[in-house]
Amino acid sequence: MPVWFNPARELDALLRKVAPQVAGLDANFNPELRLSDPRHADFQANGVLPAAKKSKANPRALATALLDALRASGELDESLIQAEVAGPGFINFKLTPLALGAWLREYRDESKWRAGAASIMKGKKVIIDYPSPNTAKQMHVGHLRPIVIGEAVARLIEFCGAKLIRDNHIGDWGTNFGILILAIRRSGFVCDAQSPTALEDLERLYKEGSALTKADPVAMEAARAELAKLQAGDAENLALWHKIVEVSNAACQRIYDQFGLKTDLILGESFYRDKVDRVYTELQKCGLAEESEGALVVWHDDEPRFSRHAETKMPFIIRKKDGSSNYASTDLATLLYRWENFQAEEIVYVTDGRQQDHFQQLFRTGEKWFAATQRPLPRLRHVWFGTILGEDGKAIKTKSGDPVRLQSLIDEATERAFVAVSSKSPDLPEAERHAIARAIGIAALRYADLASNRTMDYAFSWEKLLAFEGNTAPYLLYAVVRVRSIFRKNNLEVGQGEEGASNPETPTEIALARKLLGFTNALDQALDDLRPHHLCTYLHELAAAYGAFYAADTVNVDQPDVRARRLMLCSRTCSILETGLRLLAINPVQRM
Repeated sequence: MPVWFNPARELDALLRKVAPQVAGLDANFNPELRLSDPRHADFQANGVLPAAKKSKANPRALATALLDALRASGELDESLIQAEVAGPGFINFKLTPLALGAWLREYRDESKWRAGAASIMKGKKVIIDYPSPNTAKQMHVGHLRPIVIGEAVARLIEFCGAKLIRDNHIGDWGTNFGILILAIRRSGFVCDAQSPTALEDLERLYKEGSALTKADPVAMEAARAELAKLQAGDAENLALWHKIVEVSNAACQRIYDQFGLKTDLILGESFYRDKVDRVYTELQKCGLAEESEGALVVWHDDEPRFSRHAETKMPFIIRKKDGSSNYASTDLATLLYRWENFQAEEIVYVTDGRQQDHFQQLFRTGEKWFAATQRPLPRLRHVWFGTILGEDGKAIKTKSGDPVRLQSLIDEATERAFVAVSSKSPDLPEAERHAIARAIGIAALRYADLASNRTMDYAFSWEKLLAFEGNTAPYLLYAVVRVRSIFRKNNLEVGQGEEGASNPETPTEIALARKLLGFTNALDQALDDLRPHHLCTYLHELAAAYGAFYAADTVNVDQPDVRARRLMLCSRTCSILETGLRLLAINPVQRM
């Protein structure tokens, strides 16, 4: 029997395969295979109990019959995986030391794990939509989450075999540009993408223009006239708009570079401005859209939508009363474009939780539209997230009441990390301490966000995110450094010195080996609902299991096979920690 990359997935498939051979089960049987209490087993199938209740069979007898069928299939090698019926009808599976040793030898580095994980998504064409900021605005603390969650989700999807396209769907078209163009013309400001303050200047001008147009109806009419000229293709306004977008993209890219964010496309809302008429036409032709109080809307009577502030049913507005497009129309045009031009099979949108209503309506409209036009709808997933709060439980703001700029947050994280690194390793050269501090500062910001369930709000704390203990980036980075130090002391590279390794034997060796094999389950959990915190939790538990192993079992012993197997365990721990961190877009460091 081959060594399975993910025993849980393979056992689940085998149980489903043999179930129709068992009286009382059928092809729809769900084994409900899950991780078990490690004191009793590695995996447990719980699905026999509900199946027995449905077929009015004895659950333990039914479980025994299912296990007998699995053994009779010849596909279960019990020298590697031991199986037994437990309790009222559970089936327990436990990996033997032989299986653990075989897995450790077979799956030794990132290339092997990537090859094993590639079967999960098998070349599926996926587009991920992130971080999608609005043009002419500085990135603030609220933009941290779409950047780090989006990049982690993208890397996870790609690692698991998908053909991924990263699309930064920026907000670069809309009524705010009329106000901004008016303010620029009044001030004489010259847009220069190379200026480090260009975006800050644009944001200031927009605020001034916004205040002016609110106070002066004449100014508001002038702003609307500038917008109308832009939308009509006026050469001067289009040239100025291009400069504004260039300034914004350049400023955002400086942030992206610090976070290692990669994009394949930047197709903003402006790209779809000539594609929305087709959406209006098709939705009306399908009978899905209708005029309502001057606007073009889609009603979902089967799933009524309510505003957050009033119990009033609201339609999905796809064209405003003044005839202009909005998020709904451009998002529908984007959906169609991604299906037609990229043959997308799945589209992932990464936004904050306040947009849940919009995406529920977007997905429902897309479902009806594609069904009516006989198009296969890609799988649509909304990866939404909560809010970053201060330690007082309120939104993080500066003393002036403005959101904290993201670059300021990065700078402070780097400065604080430098103090911590200097305190821990004062003998390192200053330049190296600065380099390490930059890596740790960004990693700490990223990991503090990813370690919490993305749909929950979380409290931002400098003390917690830069701590060298607990579920933090510094703790995991330091764990990698500690493992690597063993190989440096032995004048070895990670992966060397394990020839002739015997199978895990001591309790802590076996516990660590089982935790290493759990990497495959952590990938499945994180991918299932696109929640990177499952991977963070696993990496923290792996580092703890390694700590217990290292405290109990000396690596440098005289017996060659024992020393080799312990070096093998150290190597796999280092490699999986580093692979997992890179999936989170965190670059491991060599020294701290």
